[in-house]
Amino acid sequence: MAWTWRFEKSDGTEVQPAVEPEEFSTQGDAESWIGEVWRELREGGADQVFLYEDGGRVYGPMSLHAEG
Repeated sequence: MAWTWRFEKSDGTEVQPAVEPEEFSTQGDAESWIGEVWRELREGGADQVFLYEDGGRVYGPMSLHAEG
């Protein structure tokens, strides 16, 4: 299994991430990584992310902006 992220602007346009991700072997590893680098991703132009497992969407969009 391979877990990957997709990075988008708020309008759904895919963007290149400011921090290059890898393919993760577990969902936990993928989520830990996003938890460590989300601020850098946001500052680099990504507004939201989607998590995929073997090409199928697991969840998203998940905003990289604080609510409120």
